[in-house]
Amino acid sequence: QVQLVASGGDLVQTGGPLRLSCAASGRSFSGWTLAWFRQAPGKDREFVAAIHWTVGHTYYAASVKGRFTISRDNAKNLVYLQMNSLKPEDTAVYFCAAGVEGSYNYWGQGTQVTVSS
Repeated sequence: QVQLVASGGDLVQTGGPLRLSCAASGRSFSGWTLAWFRQAPGKDREFVAAIHWTVGHTYYAASVKGRFTISRDNAKNLVYLQMNSLKPEDTAVYFCAAGVEGSYNYWGQGTQVTVSS
């Protein structure tokens, strides 16, 4: 059974950094894509960033490109989201997700990120 546990959410000031972690377990993720999504109050869940577990290719939403970096530690089965230059509009619950070929079938519980202005 795939499990994804997100952590690291916090209250930070505008312009500050924050790193989220996602612990993935339950199977080999070779060939899979691990991703971060977020959902702000009253808004739909939106894609943030993704990384191919095996080859390491990364993908970003335009709104975070250049500020956020997704990475993974294959040995520890961890996925990170380093967030820099945070803005109030980055405030959301952040979820990690896993799947293949762009279909995310497994989701973590979410971690709250609040950016104060």
